[in-house]
Amino acid sequence: MTDRIIRYIHLTLGVFCVALGFIGVFLPVMPTTIFLILAAFFFTKGSPRLRQWLLDHAHFGPGIRAWEKTGAIPRRIKAISITMMMMSFIPTLLLAVPPIYLGLQAALIGAGALYILTRPDG
Repeated sequence: MTDRIIRYIHLTLGVFCVALGFIGVFLPVMPTTIFLILAAFFFTKGSPRLRQWLLDHAHFGPGIRAWEKTGAIPRRIKAISITMMMMSFIPTLLLAVPPIYLGLQAALIGAGALYILTRPDG
């Protein structure tokens, strides 16, 4: 019984991540790839058939396979990701957010950018 529940949870999380990734295709401030990588992870235990569908997808499959094999991120995606992170900081500056939150956001963006930059090129 618990295996069935865990499988259902993984399936639900995978479908949710695919939905978020699909939204990200149309919203430039929302990432797509990370949600599809997460979906592939959740589908490993939730639905091998849906996982294979993601891996075989003509547009998203190569990036997911590269990530799973080597942790690689293509240079173009790195540049887009870091640019979008930096652009997300602009509204915070314009809204006169308290300095503690500016520092926290800057630290998180910096950590994310550092992680992205240290991944191999795909």
